[in-house]
Amino acid sequence: MDLSRVIIVSDRHLFDREADPEAAFLSYLERIAAAKPRAVLLREKDMTEADYFALARRVRTLLPSVPLILHSFPRAAKELPCEGLHLPLALLRQIKEEQPSLLEGCSSLGASVHAVDEAVRAVSFGASYLIAGNVYETACKPGLAARGLPFLEAICQAVPVPVYAIGGITPERLPEVLVAGAAGACMRSALTHASRLLAGAAGACMRSALTHASRLL
Repeated sequence: MDLSRVIIVSDRHLFDREADPEAAFLSYLERIAAAKPRAVLLREKDMTEADYFALARRVRTLLPSVPLILHSFPRAAKELPCEGLHLPLALLRQIKEEQPSLLEGCSSLGASVHAVDEAVRAVSFGASYLIAGNVYETACKPGLAARGLPFLEAICQAVPVPVYAIGGITPERLPEVLVAGAAGACMRSALTHASRLLAGAAGACMRSALTHASRLL
């Protein structure tokens, strides 16, 4: 599968059942990087800033040729060589109003949006790309209804910056989000499952991905 339009969204907790969760997580990122994705978004929001910085430093060293986008921690993005910073819309607004210097020198600034008006506001705050969702139902947010392709298309038409779809994205769904106007899509669990299968580490919690593995790489 061509991952040139796919941003890989990290989630280290998918590896919590491994004997060495951190090693399994980093090994996954290394395997995925070999497929040359659009970028890796290090989305580990539950970490302390110090722990996140340490992890980001390791990931940067491990993936020197893959664009790395940091999430939620602007100071880490200023300290480490990375290709971008991604923020929830509320945090982007807060930093823009209270500590704009934290965003100085950021080559690529992204924001998460869930409506057209949020997309317009994010661009007004300086976002150079957007992640919009959830487009489909997703296990990451159980009970939350899918917003659908018309939602995605409306956002793509409302803003002059690239929009990446998120939420329930699978390899099979990627073509239709591109037709809706998205620049690409974000994937988390679908590629995590396939990477483990390809590495020969298919545990019980990953067996549901068997139907996708042959299509991913």
